[in-house]
Amino acid sequence: MITQNTALFTIFGATGDLAHRKLYPSLFRLYKKGFIKDNFAVIGTARRDWTDEYFREVVLDSIKDLTEDKEDALSFAAHFYYIAHNVNDSEHYVKLKGLSESLDAKYSLSGNRIFYLAMSPEFFGIIAEKLKEQKLITVDGFNRLIIEKPFGRDFESADALNTKLRKSFDENQIFRIDHYLGKEMVQNISAVRFSNMIFESLWNNKYIDNVQITLSETVGVEERGAYYDNNGALRDMVQNHILQIVALLVMEPPLSLQGEDVRSEKIKALRSLRLYNTPEEVNRNFIRAQYAGNPTKALQAYREEPNVNPASSTETFVAGKILVDNFRWKGVPFYIRTGKQMASKETYIHIQFKHVSMNIFPTEGVDEIAEPNVLTIHVSPLEGFSLRLNAKRVGQGTEMKNIRMHHIYDEETQANSPEAYERLLLDCLNGDPTNFSHWDEVAQSWHFVDEIRKVWDAQEDCTDTLFAYESHSMGPKESDALLEQDEFSWTEFNWSQSYKQKQKNE
Repeated sequence: MITQNTALFTIFGATGDLAHRKLYPSLFRLYKKGFIKDNFAVIGTARRDWTDEYFREVVLDSIKDLTEDKEDALSFAAHFYYIAHNVNDSEHYVKLKGLSESLDAKYSLSGNRIFYLAMSPEFFGIIAEKLKEQKLITVDGFNRLIIEKPFGRDFESADALNTKLRKSFDENQIFRIDHYLGKEMVQNISAVRFSNMIFESLWNNKYIDNVQITLSETVGVEERGAYYDNNGALRDMVQNHILQIVALLVMEPPLSLQGEDVRSEKIKALRSLRLYNTPEEVNRNFIRAQYAGNPTKALQAYREEPNVNPASSTETFVAGKILVDNFRWKGVPFYIRTGKQMASKETYIHIQFKHVSMNIFPTEGVDEIAEPNVLTIHVSPLEGFSLRLNAKRVGQGTEMKNIRMHHIYDEETQANSPEAYERLLLDCLNGDPTNFSHWDEVAQSWHFVDEIRKVWDAQEDCTDTLFAYESHSMGPKESDALLEQDEFSWTEFNWSQSYKQKQKNE
């Protein structure tokens, strides 16, 4: 049975791209499914001088691809209101409070409020301060603050921001959103681990050789050159998305799947990551690179992008080896890589198991040999699992055939699956913090990343440590060398292409 939720959403940055592409469509999906219906309202606020009517037209435009019933869409949009707002001006919060209270009465919202900060992080602290100062935080309902990344740009700035927020909101009221935690297959990591004895019994250094995590994008920095050049792939992708995935793979079984139990184990997992404290350790275990363009595909180099410093040393690609200092994972490398303008847009996790100690099957004069088993978790664009096994080739003899068992969700299932922001907004409505980042997780992630960043920032001449890679490749050769020094290699299945071809043939 679906429970209808009651709340007033106040979206700071309501005229921005995130709100248009993700927040309004996600709220509409929740509306269509009945999770919100009559007792909700949305206040959009930003500097632009919009009217309620124009704001509703913007909302209708954002949900046009989801609209099946025009009257239903109009009814949804009627719950949206707009107020022009200067986040630094206390008088504007007085007006916001007045509108909030009138909507609370009109829609019987019981004082339940969700404040969504979909804007520049530099305003997070002042907004939280003014919300408390002008008494927009209610005493008779719940109050929750959703914050987009980046949460700081290092531990020091993140800690300062957290201190400001905690003056107005308790930790259990702060929902630091990481949309990767709302993805179906990231949430499936715990399911495949803890509900299958075949994997849980092998989920340790006795049976796993290495783990590989890839988050690759085909696009460059596009119009985000100024933002990206001030951050780079390490801050933009590793500190949040990748380390959250690592935590889910590494953590011990929680007592339950409730928020506090899962968070507790994730925090322990992040604390167990080995910190690289010297330049030698960083340079041996992490590499950075920039895309160099591809003339044949009319792709320009990173330093040629608009709003990017022509002498920039900001990395668009990171590959690294993460080591975990605990009994379960001692000696198992977790290889990670992420980058812009790579060969494919994919996110996947390969868990490679150790090979049989003695191979009795032929290895010479044959097409295929027995390979280590690999469990793959496909996060996007494919969603599902695959498992590489070895079997005897059909016919005479004992030649090997590598086969892949798979369960990939079809397009209809994916279309009907909740989008990441939809899941997370509903979790926030329900007060479920499981798939949001606790401050201790953020702090531990920054401790890990800061050590790498300090070494890179101290290298005035980075000629020997900032590499180049051809656009639409899978990164520089130094990324391959990172694994080769341990006698491993990146596992490249090109599953998206092969699976689509298989579906076409069927």
